Amino acid sequence: MTVHICRNLISLSFKTQNPLALNKPHNISTLFSLFFFSSSSGRDPSNSSISLSDYLLSHHQFLPETVAKLSPWKLLKNPEKSDSMVSFLKENGFSKTHLEVIIKHFPNILTANLDYSIKPKIKILRDLGFSSSDIADIISADPWILTRSADNQLGPSILSLKSVLGSNAGVVRVLKICGWFLKCDLEKTMVPNVEFLKSCGISSTQIVKFVYNFPRLFLHKPESMRELVRRVDEMGMDRKSHAFLQGIRTMSSMSLENWELKLELFRRLGFSEDDIVSAFKRSPQAFAVSERKIKEVTQVLLGNGRLDISLIVSHPQLLNFSVESRLKPRLRIVEVLESKNLLMKKFSMSTICKISNKKFLDIFVLPYSDEVGKLYIPNAIS
Repeated sequence: MTVHICRNLISLSFKTQNPLALNKPHNISTLFSLFFFSSSSGRDPSNSSISLSDYLLSHHQFLPETVAKLSPWKLLKNPEKSDSMVSFLKENGFSKTHLEVIIKHFPNILTANLDYSIKPKIKILRDLGFSSSDIADIISADPWILTRSADNQLGPSILSLKSVLGSNAGVVRVLKICGWFLKCDLEKTMVPNVEFLKSCGISSTQIVKFVYNFPRLFLHKPESMRELVRRVDEMGMDRKSHAFLQGIRTMSSMSLENWELKLELFRRLGFSEDDIVSAFKRSPQAFAVSERKIKEVTQVLLGNGRLDISLIVSHPQLLNFSVESRLKPRLRIVEVLESKNLLMKKFSMSTICKISNKKFLDIFVLPYSDEVGKLYIPNAIS
């Protein structure tokens, strides 16, 4: 019926307008506007539309710098609906800061269906025992979790996470850092991985600590996790060692091909197979260092010929230190003091490199400010 009326209007326009006027598209556009946007009250609904930026600035006093990051062309056709959404969130413990973060990353929330898309997610979080502030923190950490099904995805993921961490406080702690965790199917990844690691003799305490610090590790497919454990076993590491999980994380951070290239680099630098295994057992994370840095640190520490590979094998964590801001400045200062016979005590190279910045200053810089003061730049040897 609507299409028929439209055709009649257009036909009428063609018959009544000057043929030359057909070159002016706005004549037909005007007819369409009159037909589609007229109402019995004579009000044009388009007048209620407002740009997203204007809406947030004028209606809710958002910070201009926040609004500036949003699409300037986006329109809200129903500001009243958006007002209802904002009011609901405020009533449920969302601060202005929470709202700015959420809308900046997920502006579509302003046009979402409050009853079907938002309220069920808030309700399920409340039912699971989370406070209003917890819920606001969780959602603002990653607003896209609001696109997840409350019953089929959001609820089960939170329960899985809680089963590992043991409390809502632990769940909130993780989700504040990585809210995207709730977008993963934890029942198919995290839960079986945790159970497998426990069966390997790794304590729950260690596992929880790693979930807080390295959550991605537990999202590998279970078969991939088993393969990583097998490879760490091959390196001769004791499963009861506190470094075992770190070994898994290190191997998970690179492909098998890149791992083999890393081992080959150590061999070229003079490390024997036993040296490599020994260093890995002591500090697996040192093997995650870039090839360039491994070369630079090895060259700096062993370049003068006074030290050998055994230093790095015994203290592989030295590979993690900055060459320019830690190793070179410290070695230079100690070299000057030794050349002037000012050091009354012999210090090992590992001690020189590993002690805190404060201790290094107290021992090697402050007592000899006249001799090495010019070599020391604040924060350069941190």
